[in-house]
Amino acid sequence: MITGKQRAELKKLSHGMRPLLQVGKNGITPALIKQVDALLEDHELVRITLLQNTAVSLEEAGRELTEALGAEFVQAIGSKLTIYRPSEENPKIVLE
Repeated sequence: MITGKQRAELKKLSHGMRPLLQVGKNGITPALIKQVDALLEDHELVRITLLQNTAVSLEEAGRELTEALGAEFVQAIGSKLTIYRPSEENPKIVLE
């Protein structure tokens, strides 16, 4: 569980990030979860865009992904959500 201060720091880090993944009409699939897992291991902080034709809401997608991957929800703005999980092999982001 991250604190409010840590969440604010992660929001600041994610501000200039481009989304690394798009969720389309198929919604959250096992293949998408596997892809997000690999991205979290590489980048730790991942921004995801939900396309207009997706079947899930932003909140549902955030909840499903964080529960399936053991990640922390950082932020949801418009059609984008940001999640964080520290890398097990090569941590890059150090939170206080």
